[in-house]
Amino acid sequence: MARVLIAGCGYVGASLGEALAAQGDVVWGLRRRRVDVVDPIRPVCADLSEPASLCELPADVDYVVYAVSADAFTQEAYRRAYVDGLVNLQSVLEGRGARGPSRLLYVSSTGVYGQTDGESVDEDSAARPLGFSGRLLLEGERCALGSSIPTVVVRLGGIYGPGRTRLIERVRDQAGCVAGFRRYTNRIHRDDCVGVLAHLMRLESPRSLYVAVDDQPATELEVMRWLALRLGAPPPVEELEEDSSTRANKRCSNHRLRDSGYRFRYPTYQTGYEAVLRAVSAP
Repeated sequence: MARVLIAGCGYVGASLGEALAAQGDVVWGLRRRRVDVVDPIRPVCADLSEPASLCELPADVDYVVYAVSADAFTQEAYRRAYVDGLVNLQSVLEGRGARGPSRLLYVSSTGVYGQTDGESVDEDSAARPLGFSGRLLLEGERCALGSSIPTVVVRLGGIYGPGRTRLIERVRDQAGCVAGFRRYTNRIHRDDCVGVLAHLMRLESPRSLYVAVDDQPATELEVMRWLALRLGAPPPVEELEEDSSTRANKRCSNHRLRDSGYRFRYPTYQTGYEAVLRAVSAP
C-alpha cells in the first residue's frame, strides 16, 4: 500500500486516484475546492500558487503526481500552473527531508517539441517549443528535474477519452479539416494516461523522461475520415492553410515507454475511439 498525493486532481488525476485507491493505495487529491474531490480520494483543499495554503499537506507520502492544468490559455496562467505552483510544492516537500516522497511524477506535454517537418521525435530529440505554453512546460520540467526529489517527467500526447468528444462532434457537424492532410498529430487515451502514470510510479529505476503517446501518429484528416466512416457521416472537407510553417508537425515515438514494460490498453486511435463511440452510443 502506497501513500500518494495527486496535485491537480482533474480529468487524468482523478481517474488515476480512483484506480490507485481501488488497488488499496491511500490517495489524496489536491484542488482549490474540496467539493471537486470525491471518494475514494481524500481531499486536500489548497492553492498551489499560494504557499501559505500548502501547510496541511499529508505527511509521509511515498509518491507525488503533479498533474495540474492551467485555468486559461495565457502566459500568466501557464506560469502559475506549471512553474510557480510546482516550485511552491517542491519547497514544502523538500523541507521534510527524509520524510519527503521517494518519487515525483511531473505531467508535461509533447507540446514541448516544436518540430514542423513531420519528423520522428523521442526523448533524445531537441525540445524547442514554438509558443509560450510549450516554453513554460519545459521550464517546469527543468524545475522538477532540478529538485532533490527523484523525478520522472512524462510528456503526454493529446488526451482523448470518455467525455472528450470534440473531434467526433466536428465530424458530425461536417466541419472542415485545416491542413490535417499533411500535419501529424499524436494522442493517448485517458485510460492509458492513468496506466502509464501508475506504471512509472512503481517502476524500479525509471529513466527521468518518457514520451507517452500511442503507437500510431496520424494526420487529423486520417482520424476524421475514419470517424466519418464509423459514424456514417460525410468525409471531412480538406481546407488549405495559408502558412503551416509555424505549426508543430511531428511523429512522437513511445519506444522507451514500451521498453520499460508498459502495454497499451488502446495502442491505436481506432481502438481508443471505438471505446469512446461505444460509450457515446450506450443508452
